[in-house]
Amino acid sequence: MAGDWIKFELTTLDKPEVCQIADLADIDLDAVIGKLMRVWGWFDQQTEKGNAPSVSKKLLDRLVGVIGFCEHMKSVGWMVEAEGVITLPHFERHNGKTAKNRLLTAKRVASHKAANAKGNAAIVSDALPKEDVEKNKDPLSAHEPVDPRMPSEMTLTWVPDAKLLKTYSVHSGVALALFTEEVRRAFTAHYEARGQVNTQAEWVQMLVKWVITDKARAAAASNVTQFRPKSAPVDDFDADDDQWVPEVKL
Repeated sequence: MAGDWIKFELTTLDKPEVCQIADLADIDLDAVIGKLMRVWGWFDQQTEKGNAPSVSKKLLDRLVGVIGFCEHMKSVGWMVEAEGVITLPHFERHNGKTAKNRLLTAKRVASHKAANAKGNAAIVSDALPKEDVEKNKDPLSAHEPVDPRMPSEMTLTWVPDAKLLKTYSVHSGVALALFTEEVRRAFTAHYEARGQVNTQAEWVQMLVKWVITDKARAAAASNVTQFRPKSAPVDDFDADDDQWVPEVKL
């Protein structure tokens, strides 16, 4: 037994021998291919070199379900019968353990060559100029449009949707220039640890409120009046001045 698979060439589908067997057996081409596979598979499983001295054509015909199928194979040269022994010509070329090992080895060699060719192509390919590399980089805000109703947790890499941010900032009267990278990092670091889930629209709205709060705090800090500390009162007491002592009459 040589294994649980056999070699089959796609060119076999349109070979003249297949058409001739179909005419002789009065069956369609696909049926011929299926029955040929049954015969070839049987020889691959039950013989070593494609010789079947103990099997009859009648048994093989019964296997494929068509009377005279072996005779049709003989007529096109795909089966030989000599001295009561049925043989498949060139069996070891296409089937058997040796043929399968050759086929697998050829496939491995072809795959190895293809992999090497691909690797070499990547190595020798010209590097992009620096300006082209910079041009091909995706900007931070260049991400696909998001569904404003899609819930998600906050991540450190979260970036507000440009359209949503513009809508909420204009509505709240906040300049887009205030939404800096520093603000984004502080906002994401604050909410990422909480594991809170909000929609994209809610996150953007919270970011706008975050900026408004920061703006209010900065304004309040700038309006605080700095009071000068009071100086200590000057001590007018003179220990050497005895004018304050009342006169005592004896």
